[in-house]
Amino acid sequence: MKTSDPTTTPNFDALARPYRWLEYLTFGPYLQRTRTCFLSELETCRRALVLGDGDGRFTAALLRANPSIHVHAIDASPAMLRALQKSAGPHADRLTTEAADLRQWSPRAGTHYDLVATHFFLDCLTTPEIAVLAARLSPALAPQARWVVSDFAIPATKFGALVAAPLVAALYRAFSILTHLRVRQLPNHRAALESSGWAMESEKKHLGGLLLSQLWHRR
Repeated sequence: MKTSDPTTTPNFDALARPYRWLEYLTFGPYLQRTRTCFLSELETCRRALVLGDGDGRFTAALLRANPSIHVHAIDASPAMLRALQKSAGPHADRLTTEAADLRQWSPRAGTHYDLVATHFFLDCLTTPEIAVLAARLSPALAPQARWVVSDFAIPATKFGALVAAPLVAALYRAFSILTHLRVRQLPNHRAALESSGWAMESEKKHLGGLLLSQLWHRR
């Protein structure tokens, strides 16, 4: 997770170094499996906009899997971007990084992306903020653009009520303390994307529905 107060940007710099190990200690390999679930579906993409990818493990995997793609990665944390560049390794020549608050950022005129990737990032925004972000990105996206999403979810099951809901609440509390994240509950990113002209192409669930991998395309 990486806010509804537009004057305060969460600070993830302190988590850049231990981020990978904290993730493995809590979820093992499942978050990375969720991120890369649709990687083979992205082989025809050429210009990717990757938002809030943390230490960059999805970006690194995308660059390895698709030797023709160029990635523009944006994150509010300069430390996370440095970790992302390091993760890219020999493929860093196809990577551009930019530090920015994505609640304020707009793409430059003349840019055209055919892929947007948000992995465990939309849960740091409110539903209206996601809708505004999607609208702001729209002029810079190709007609056939796709959007790959990974996120947490609370399934409408006993597992959801007894395990997923308390776990997600605990994660929000932890990130509030560690990063000053102001969001306290999962947004309805599905409604925000649908209202912005996107249609879900495919969805896969992991860990009993706690984790979601989604592939969207522009309508």
